[in-house]
Amino acid sequence: MRIHHVQVACQRGGQDDARRFYADGLGMTEVPKPAELAKRGGCWFRWYDASGVPTAEIHVGVEEPFAPARKAHPAFLLGSVDELETVAGHLSGLGFETDWRSTRSKATSDATPSMAPGTGWSSSRLLGESLPTVVHRSVRLG
Repeated sequence: MRIHHVQVACQRGGQDDARRFYADGLGMTEVPKPAELAKRGGCWFRWYDASGVPTAEIHVGVEEPFAPARKAHPAFLLGSVDELETVAGHLSGLGFETDWRSTRSKATSDATPSMAPGTGWSSSRLLGESLPTVVHRSVRLG
């Protein structure tokens, strides 16, 4: 079994921020929604591996009334801590707030890019894998 997609929510008008984050920031490809679903707003993004196989998909849906998720978030695994730092720097350059606060345990270091309250977003996490350590970084959307 594998996950086909993860649904996240944004407020009405939040699609441009989603495009800036997922497409411009993470390099995901926006894919068209089925016509019937496109009427509701929102946007979908897909990541392809080097051979062109889809490996991750995010569906951003408009939710009214909108309430940012307090804990729920997608987490993206990057190939290394260096890649994590590069992507997080790119996201910061696009105006997303990154948070490197750490909560360390034997196997993890947590630094999270988070989203600002009232911006119509929850959060996403980027994970950089460098065995035996995984580094988390949160991104604030908005």
